[in-house]
Parts: sequence; structure tokens; C-alpha cells
Amino acid sequence: MTVTIYHNSACGTSRNVLGLIRNSGKEPTIIEYLKRPPSRKELEDLILRIGVPVRDVLRQKGTPYAALGLGDPSLTDDQLLDAMMAHPILINRPIVVTPLGVKLCRPSEAVLDILPNPQRGAFAKEDGEPVVDERGRRVAKGVAA
Repeated sequence: MTVTIYHNSACGTSRNVLGLIRNSGKEPTIIEYLKRPPSRKELEDLILRIGVPVRDVLRQKGTPYAALGLGDPSLTDDQLLDAMMAHPILINRPIVVTPLGVKLCRPSEAVLDILPNPQRGAFAKEDGEPVVDERGRRVAKGVAA
């Protein structure tokens, strides 16, 4: 049973998702997509399996999104994919693939919906926000573990 994360180690959300995967007892396949971007076909397949429009996988912050005019609603999916292939930083992350589905895990706790194994203990995000309590159960927003 394989879990794969399209990861950017410079991204706190991506690091939190990786931590949650490991907290479930799985060591995922880590694809550092800025160093080894998915092929266009792989990216198209991931987006199709996530079930969102191509535009929803575009990252705006810290990218050439504005400079490239990608906010233009007349751009086609092919044009948006072309931009992501030319500038992989435009691919929002982390994307996680498990036997239970594919998800763009923002916020990081979204990964809990597709992990095949339960959490093995408490987990807090890097900023200290609790996500999972000591029994491995999801913590409601604003409730301390």
C-alpha cells in the first residue's frame, strides 16, 4: 500500500502533511516536484483524480502567477497546464496519492481523509496547532489536545 506526496520541503504545509503521513506509520514515496516535476500527463491525471478544475491547482503566492497573467479567466486549461509545466512552482502542494484517493492537502489536516492507516498518536503543526490528539483522533479546530 503506497502513499506518495508531491512535496516541497520549503513549505510548512507540505512538511506538516509529511509529518501526518509518518504519524500514521507510513513512510511515503516523496517526490520533490520542483526537482523532478511530473510529466504533463501525470499532472493532468493528478488533477483529474483530485476532481477540481485545473485553475484550482495553480499556486499564486510566491510564484510568477501575476507576472504571467494567469488570473485571466479566458485562459484555457491547456494554457494553464503549459504554465505549470514551464514553472513547476505554480503547482500547488502538497498533493498526496493513496489507495483511498488523491487530494491537494490544504489545509494539511485534509490528508487525514485519505490516509489508509489511523494516526498513532498526537500531532501538532509546526506552529503548535494541534491536529491529532494522543489517541490518534482528529482535534476540532480551536480545541487543545
